[in-house]
Formats: sequence, C-alpha cells, structure tokens
Amino acid sequence: MTLLATAITLLVLKQLIKPISIASKSLDDYRNSRKLSILPTEYTDEAGLLMCNIQESIYESESFINEKQDLIYMLSHDLKNFAGNPQGLAKLILSENPSESVKHLADLICESTNLQFRYIENFIKLLKEQDQISKITPEFRTISFQNILPFINEQVEQRLLDKNITLNLNVETDEAKLKIDEGLLVQVVVNLISNAVKFSYFDSEIKARIYKENSNLIITVTDKGIGFDKHQIEELFKKFTKMSRLGTANESSTGIGLYLCKKIIEKNKGKLSAASEGKNRGAEFKIEFETN
Repeated sequence: MTLLATAITLLVLKQLIKPISIASKSLDDYRNSRKLSILPTEYTDEAGLLMCNIQESIYESESFINEKQDLIYMLSHDLKNFAGNPQGLAKLILSENPSESVKHLADLICESTNLQFRYIENFIKLLKEQDQISKITPEFRTISFQNILPFINEQVEQRLLDKNITLNLNVETDEAKLKIDEGLLVQVVVNLISNAVKFSYFDSEIKARIYKENSNLIITVTDKGIGFDKHQIEELFKKFTKMSRLGTANESSTGIGLYLCKKIIEKNKGKLSAASEGKNRGAEFKIEFETN
C-alpha cells in the first residue's frame, strides 16, 4: 500500500514538474541559440500561467532585439551620409587647387571622415557577427586539421609575404571531435595569425601549434612582436578596446577582432587566453577545447 501511495505521489509530482521542465528548456534554448519555442497552452493552473508569461517574455525580448538592430543599422546608414557630406565638400576644395594651408585642412577632413566610415563599418560588422554567434547551436563534430590547413594558409599568405614573416605551423594531431564549426574555427585561427602578423616585426617568425594535451585540444599562436603588459590582458578582449594600436607597419586595428574570437570560442565551449612577458617580448594566444 505504501509503495502504491509512493508511486502515485511520484506520478503526480512528475506531472506537476513537467510544465516547469518544458518552460526551463524553452528558456535555455533561447538563451543559448535564440531558438523560439512554442510552449503548450493546455495547462490552466499556475504552471500554465507561468509558461504563458515566459512565452510572451521571450517573444517580446526577440522583438526588442530585432527592433534595436534595425534602428542601429538605420542610424549607421544615416551617419555614413552625414560623414559623406563634409568629405564631398573637402574633395571639391581639393579639386580647385587650393593653397597648401587649405589643402592641408581639406586632407584632415578627408582623413577624419574616413576614420568615421571605418568605425561605422566595424560597428555594423560587430552587430552582424554577434547575431551570427548568438544563433550557433554547438554540437560535437569531427574536425580534420589537414582539411582546414589550406584555407588558413590561403588567407594569411599575402599578409606574411608583405612583411617577409615565416609561419611555422606544426600539426601534431590529425583530427578531434569539437563543438565548433570548421568555418568558425578557421576564422578564429586566421584572425589570431593575422593579429600576430600585424604586431610582429619584418623578417620575423610566427609559430602555430595544434596538439592534444590530456583530454584537451590546444591551438597556440606565438609571435616575437611588440607584446603587452600583463595588466593589459583583459583589455585585449574588450570590444572597441582602448588597446587598439597600429601594427609595426602602421596597420590599422578595428578593436573588435579579438573580442569576436573570444566570443566564438566561448560560445562553442572553449577557452581563449593570451600571455606576454612584456613590451617587445612577443605574445602567445591559446585556444583550449575539451574533446569528446
């Protein structure tokens, strides 16, 4: 009799908990991958009311995000037009063969508006990349490193040639099961190598290594460039970071590359870290994944 009563109690509890479990999964799906779920409406008790409220909140949140992005894209487009007007006038002045002092001022206006254009474009790129990252649903898949190496080499080849930098790429494992898409992994590694090239000196060397350590897959990118102080590490990964610096050949920096790399890696259940022994002593960026 006691066993029967216990079984009935557990069954009742399971039925009571079921709508809460469904609501919890719906919230997790939205938080992790912005997946919109349709919650059941057959419940008429407090749990049913809770699910209705969660459903409304999720759709209101999604609507707010979309409206905010539309507004920002619209404002960005208008800002481009506003920046384009003074640049157009400055170019018109330059076409009239002005005096050196006027020419200098017009050139400054053009440089300033070009900087504004780049900032707006980087801002739009950041929004698009963030939206792409938020929709990722990490699943284990087999990554073949020999397959992705040609894509990495192709995208960094010209940058390396421009500064006569040698890339020493050492692959010590053939494949690994990771929660990341091959294309995104290539994007991150290319960004890290490109970043190393930017802050490396001419005729130097960059080392990249892919290997396994215990149950982890490790990817490192090491350079002998300008480096950074230890207290600056957290600042490196902030969007539009104050550490945006010119490269060793005066290459410009968007201030969002490392931020996006870290977001992509963390969204796909990995870790991205940076280390340096100080100014002009190089830097190392390290990606760590737990393998399946």
